[in-house]
Amino acid sequence: MNLKIRFPRGLRARIVVAVLLAVAFGALLTAGLTFHQARSSVLERTQNTAVADLRIQLDSLAPGLTFPPRAEDLRGLSLQLDRAGGSRTWHSSASYQGGTPVPASPAPPVPKELREAVQASGQATYQRIERDGRPWLAVGMPVAYAAEPERPASADKLSGLTVYVALPLDADQADISALVTAAEAGAFPALALALIPAFFAARSVLRPVRRLRSGAERITAGELDTRLDTEGHDELTDLTRSFNTMAETLQKDDAELRRMEAGARRFAADVAHELRTPLAAMTAVTEVLDEDATSGILPPDTADAVQLICEETRTLARMVEDLMEVSRFDAKAAPLHAEELDLRTIVTKTLQLRGWAHDERVTADIPTPVPVRADPRRIDVILANLIGNALRHGLPPVTVSARAENDHAVITVTDHGPGIPDDVLPHIFERFYKADTARTRSEGSGLGLAIAYENAHLHGGSLTAANAPHGGAVFTLTLPPADPQEQR
Repeated sequence: MNLKIRFPRGLRARIVVAVLLAVAFGALLTAGLTFHQARSSVLERTQNTAVADLRIQLDSLAPGLTFPPRAEDLRGLSLQLDRAGGSRTWHSSASYQGGTPVPASPAPPVPKELREAVQASGQATYQRIERDGRPWLAVGMPVAYAAEPERPASADKLSGLTVYVALPLDADQADISALVTAAEAGAFPALALALIPAFFAARSVLRPVRRLRSGAERITAGELDTRLDTEGHDELTDLTRSFNTMAETLQKDDAELRRMEAGARRFAADVAHELRTPLAAMTAVTEVLDEDATSGILPPDTADAVQLICEETRTLARMVEDLMEVSRFDAKAAPLHAEELDLRTIVTKTLQLRGWAHDERVTADIPTPVPVRADPRRIDVILANLIGNALRHGLPPVTVSARAENDHAVITVTDHGPGIPDDVLPHIFERFYKADTARTRSEGSGLGLAIAYENAHLHGGSLTAANAPHGGAVFTLTLPPADPQEQR
């Protein structure tokens, strides 16, 4: 079974947790240092007191011994020391010349390490041990000859007698446990009290962060005049100033881009408008010349040149008309003359007008009526662009199907070509976009799909492009349904 630990993701939670961890670490560090110091003080006090008491007792009892002492003398000294211990209840034993310690009563054995340390140092030595789960303090003290007036001071030396006592540290252990309990009891209130400054710290940090988030959301929504108040001198204030600088720069750049875009659109509309009148005259003249060229009146070379001029003039006229249509979309002045129609009728007329009605490359699949409220001229423009693109860039057969789906009219135009490259799909409806940048000239104006897209949105519908699973491109036009009340 795998258990996943989830860490807090919110900034507020992380700040609170960080403060609590810092407080907990500080509390644990303080408690640990305090415990170590108090424990050392308690044990050192007990050790010093035990050594001092033992030395006092030996000073009063040792002079009565005869040397070398017998085992009974050692046992008697141990018994006297046990009785003199009083409330300490220590257990004594004595040895001579490094022999086995002789106790007065059953007592914890003297550690070998302690005996060796006393013999090596010749001074009082102590060691903390544990017997049967209880802590003990074992003390070893060598006894020296007392100095006498007739004996020179240099004659003072160890007598060979060593006394050992072992006293329980239950009381000291209880005091230490009480310290631990007090530290644990104080840690939880400290953590609880730390929540208050933690929340205040999180609030003070998150307030400017929330303001920055709100400002970023307003910038995203298009409110480029958004500015935030700057108070204080910390890093978040510097970040707020940077945000205001960014917003001001974005606003200036946006205004400049809008001005340039409006100028470009106005220029395109003006150019198209100015070209429309002379192109109309040129088209009329070229139509007459085209008739002469096709009738054989003109010489062959002249006829070819005239036909080329006629074709280029028609192409230029279509481009100007497309530019005029785009300018009307930009100015929100494109009219929509909607009426109740059957999509089968619109598709049939489109195929007939473009000469595709009897073309084996194009098939229509509309078995049932599909009522729709739409502008037939604009739907014809959409279908003509989609079918024309499928024939130019895809492979036949091109299938036009229409159906009613979820109270909407759906038209799909599908071909069997290589499909649309993935890097082209996001830009397929952009104006003047060319999938092949090496092409310097295309058959159309580069505005056909853009105009089809605008016409679809003018109806309140949508136009999308995708690739079919079996290959080929699929364009889907979705239109709102016809109003049943108006149909009646």
